Amino acid sequence: MSARTNILNKLRTSLAGTKPRPDEFDESLVTGPWRYPPEERVARLRELMEAVHTEVHQTRQNDWPVLVAELLAKREITNLLYAPATPHGGQLASAWKDGTRKPELRVYDRPIEEWKVGLFNDVQASLTGTTGGIAATGSLVLWPDRNEPRLMSLVPPVHIALLKASGIHDNWYDMMTAQNWSAGLPTNVLLVSGPSKTADIEQVLAYGAHGPKELIVLILEDV
Repeated sequence: MSARTNILNKLRTSLAGTKPRPDEFDESLVTGPWRYPPEERVARLRELMEAVHTEVHQTRQNDWPVLVAELLAKREITNLLYAPATPHGGQLASAWKDGTRKPELRVYDRPIEEWKVGLFNDVQASLTGTTGGIAATGSLVLWPDRNEPRLMSLVPPVHIALLKASGIHDNWYDMMTAQNWSAGLPTNVLLVSGPSKTADIEQVLAYGAHGPKELIVLILEDV
């Protein structure tokens, strides 16, 4: 008998005759203090994010590609990393086929080992979707996947994130419950509240030290 099998058998035997403890979790402890009227969620999230140097814009579902082009032109950015296989990626590519000059669209279509230098040195901005937002903390929630790997939001100097207004929840617990996370957790979750920052050097807060120097959030109105 292997040591592993022996340990597992002891654990199983130790539970014989025992009863599981009742679930005494009180949901109100993590949700009660962090609930807001639905009409205030956007304003609260925006206030908290702007307080940490996030740029936030509210726009309509059909207008955001034009706004993205304007924001990039203002910064003289000439390329944008995006995910063509996503609904918002398809919308962006379609909207930018109007013949006018737009930034070059680049795709994360190779293992990072094959284009690490290009990603870290050449890509100027990226566009990603979000799973939702948290009003209590002023945070975006991202589920990286094969279409939008996490480096898309962690490496380029400018990160543009799309957030549906209807996807803003009061608190994280409510989001996980509403989206039924217990049915299938992601392998990785990112909570983003602003551009990268650090206070490692002499405890002086500095932005853009190890990640996006700018975070731009576009809140998409549902109507």
